[in-house]
Amino acid sequence: MRAVILAGGKGVRLRPYTTTLPKPLVPVGERPILEIVISQLRDAGVERVTIAVNHMAEIIMAFFGSGERFGIEIDYSLEDEPLGTIAPLRLIKDLPEHFLVMNGDTLTDIDYAALYQAHVGSGKPLTIATYRREVKIDFGVLEVDEASNLLTGFQEKPIYRFEVSTGVYVFSRRLLERIPFNESYGLDDLVLGMLKDEQPINAYRFDGYWLDIGRPADYDQANRDIEMLDLDFKSSP
Repeated sequence: MRAVILAGGKGVRLRPYTTTLPKPLVPVGERPILEIVISQLRDAGVERVTIAVNHMAEIIMAFFGSGERFGIEIDYSLEDEPLGTIAPLRLIKDLPEHFLVMNGDTLTDIDYAALYQAHVGSGKPLTIATYRREVKIDFGVLEVDEASNLLTGFQEKPIYRFEVSTGVYVFSRRLLERIPFNESYGLDDLVLGMLKDEQPINAYRFDGYWLDIGRPADYDQANRDIEMLDLDFKSSP
């Protein structure tokens, strides 16, 4: 298996932790989050990882090098300017028929090999790993008729449940034809375009542990969780 890790963002939402470090190198427990992800990919059978870098690229490249000390082959794709979440894939010339794509700041115990096989078996060009997220609203939510301004419904602090993207995907190479070259292009552009064209997208529902480390509160939660999770997150490669 081959994987592409998107690690070019500035991590603005995670400041001040990312003032002097790129977000993928912010430590969770004893190791940088990206090191944890790479170790998991290696253990799942991934033989080669390409890290798409931009912001503070030299620091990431210096830390991971060729990947030899992590037991996996690592190379890099350098963006001259930020290209969004999906456009960096067009800069990588030798991608195989199917490949994993993920954000470099996601802490999860998803089975990457099972996800990969589910994608290949589906025959679809894109598989998105999804997670059921609950969002609690700390207010009384009103439903109001716009014509009469009369109250038609009320819910006290409701909980809404959404299927969200985990930031982990599997692509088929033919999908790259949809992605513009050297222009900013995100996952939202890709998915909305595919839906408009009635192109099938496979959803891989996942109900294990998942946390997108995008905000200081999420980062604090990750450091609390890392001590109690029965996962190989803390051991060195």
